[in-house]
Amino acid sequence: MRRIAPALLLFTACSTAAYGDTESSAAGSTGTSAATAATAATSATDGDGASTGVPTTGGTGGGTTVVETGGETGGAGEDYGQAGANPPGNQTFTLELQGRSLLVEVWYPADPAAQAAAEAGESIVEFVPPGPDRDALTGLLGMLGEPGKIGVTTQTHSARDAAPADMSLRPRVVFAHCHRCTRFSVFTIAEHLASRGFIVAAPDHAGNTLFDELKGMSADIGEEFLKVRVADMSGVVDALLDPNDQAVPAAIRGRIDPAKIGAMGHSYGSATAGRLAQDDDRIVAAMPIFAPVENPFFPGTKIADIAEPTLFALAVEDNSILQIGNDLIGANFKAAATPTRLLTIKDAGHWGVTDICGLVSGFDPGCGPGKRMTDGTDFTYLEPAIVRAAVGAYAAAFFDLHLRGNQSAADYLDVAQPAAFVEVMSRP
Repeated sequence: MRRIAPALLLFTACSTAAYGDTESSAAGSTGTSAATAATAATSATDGDGASTGVPTTGGTGGGTTVVETGGETGGAGEDYGQAGANPPGNQTFTLELQGRSLLVEVWYPADPAAQAAAEAGESIVEFVPPGPDRDALTGLLGMLGEPGKIGVTTQTHSARDAAPADMSLRPRVVFAHCHRCTRFSVFTIAEHLASRGFIVAAPDHAGNTLFDELKGMSADIGEEFLKVRVADMSGVVDALLDPNDQAVPAAIRGRIDPAKIGAMGHSYGSATAGRLAQDDDRIVAAMPIFAPVENPFFPGTKIADIAEPTLFALAVEDNSILQIGNDLIGANFKAAATPTRLLTIKDAGHWGVTDICGLVSGFDPGCGPGKRMTDGTDFTYLEPAIVRAAVGAYAAAFFDLHLRGNQSAADYLDVAQPAAFVEVMSRP
């Protein structure tokens, strides 16, 4: 396939605002040494079962590490890097919206009886219905031994079509995928949130997926298609709040708490999540990942009009949005309504947070060897599994705070964990 153009290289204006002169910074703050030491000894496995050395994070701002695994509601000393009480389940369904047919993936806390099935998981090709698109994905996965084709998570850790954990109302996070990506681009993070009691829903933005790009039919980035994406997301929210919508799987139908809906997105999805928070009053918290929300490319988004709490995430070595994009993230952080936080990950690249880093050449910046965006020297990006673990942990804490009202989650959010590669800033 032809090289996929990095999503946000088309920025035409630059902000000179720095993001280091904020009201508070927890980079290297006290109380992280215990957490860092604890995480260094713990590793997770990626989709192929090989050890990735992924840390699980723990500790509080006070310097005491108290690991509490398996909780949904958090608490003092909660380790948000650990999986929660339930195995994650997932289902795929089709939603018809204003002439658009959208595949939607949902992850949810499953019944404990699904634990073994979740641990076994399945190949990621199962996300794609049989046909040419599945064949295309199978072909891409078959080339992962080629140079640059590294970093892809090939195996899920969720139980397809599993029975739900219970019938209680759940907080929900809607996820918007990146430019020419897929609804399952960050399924590892979605599984993590589901294990901790959240329902995560992610649509394929038809016309702007990896499979559209493979066919040479993908929509370009722009204000008009951003509006389409936002309409997709609002339509998914509508469907999941309707207890009578038979398109929605029975496992989650009628189980969404309408007062507890958050938005998250990566790259173009970052702009999508931000616009959704701006335009849809049902969104109460937003997490844009590795791209600015307000920028000259999307003139309809104004960061000052987003009143909801926001957690921005920034990859220091982002060779896709470049320094101009990171400067814009910093400017967004400074201009956003409070409470606002900025999560900065050192040595991370644009695609490192995804499970498809390196699947195609356009997704290479973020996995394996590269050149530093900051100075052009050769280096190796931070292992994608580590980036996903860090972003997933902070996402869990952020949504626990703002969707569940668990104030103790702020203890986790405001400390760099692990300080070796994470910096957090806040504007309380």
